[in-house]
Amino acid sequence: EVQLVESGGGLVQAGGSLRLSCAASGFTFGDYNIGWFRQAPGKERMGVACITVRNGRPYYDHSVRGRFTISRDNAKNTVYLQMNSLKPEDTAVYYCAAVRDYNKYLRFEYDYWGQGTRVTVSS
Repeated sequence: EVQLVESGGGLVQAGGSLRLSCAASGFTFGDYNIGWFRQAPGKERMGVACITVRNGRPYYDHSVRGRFTISRDNAKNTVYLQMNSLKPEDTAVYYCAAVRDYNKYLRFEYDYWGQGTRVTVSS
């Protein structure tokens, strides 16, 4: 059974920090590229940050660059998203996703998705 389970969301004041976790099971985690996505109320889902199987050069959306950091621990089958200097605009449901094929990763075409964790940033 393939599973991706996000955790760490909650309510935080603007300027605060949260660390999201994505725990994977049911597949060889170290063979997969991982991405974090978010969907704000009334808006389309967007890519936030992505990282390759080797914990290599990550991608960040311009809206979070310098504030968010993606990392992974393959020994723990877990991906993290450290979110600092949070803004009300960051309020969304955050999802992690996985894809094995590198070309699909480059095209943001993911095969497995979690259920999401909600982040609310108050002003």
